[in-house]
Amino acid sequence: MIKLWQSGNDTEFKAMTAALPISLTLEAFLKLPETQPASEFINGRIHQKIMPQGKHSRLQLKFCNAVNLVAETERIALAFPELRCTFGGRSIVPDATVFAWDRITFEADGEVPNSFEIHPDWTVEILSPDQKAIKVISNILHCLKYGTQLGWLIDPEERFILAFIPGREPVELTGQDLLPVPSFLTLDLTVEQVFGWLKAGG
Repeated sequence: MIKLWQSGNDTEFKAMTAALPISLTLEAFLKLPETQPASEFINGRIHQKIMPQGKHSRLQLKFCNAVNLVAETERIALAFPELRCTFGGRSIVPDATVFAWDRITFEADGEVPNSFEIHPDWTVEILSPDQKAIKVISNILHCLKYGTQLGWLIDPEERFILAFIPGREPVELTGQDLLPVPSFLTLDLTVEQVFGWLKAGG
């Protein structure tokens, strides 16, 4: 069910994942107020994401900064943290997404749009402590099915990254392994460098 509760002067909806009816439509979900942390619509049910902790937030921030540093000025791509993407019957909020510049429908004044109803070109999920990997892997595979070039699943506890590329088996990468990036982007990163971001000043 969807539980209704009062917060200040605003009436808000909270998604109670376990008991949501399968019959809930994507259109109905998109009319609900946003939650904090964000909720996703997957196979007719609402799933609220886990509130990010320190390592998760740090990796998310540094990843987006690293991509935008090499891609934004040249108008190659843009990276976004926690951006809602609605396509293929799902509405998901990956931890980070990257879109090729020419796929973004900018507004007339050059500002980015609020709504992204397309698949990302690169999707990144970062596991939080005690979070099950199956749902985030399902979201990555959904993205690949609809045209995403690359998915990363970052595990800060185990210090490895799974790379998902369409038509290939997932690849586990560790240490000095060079990480794959989409074809439109030049970014040399090893797994060790990514986890080096966890140290202040890294």
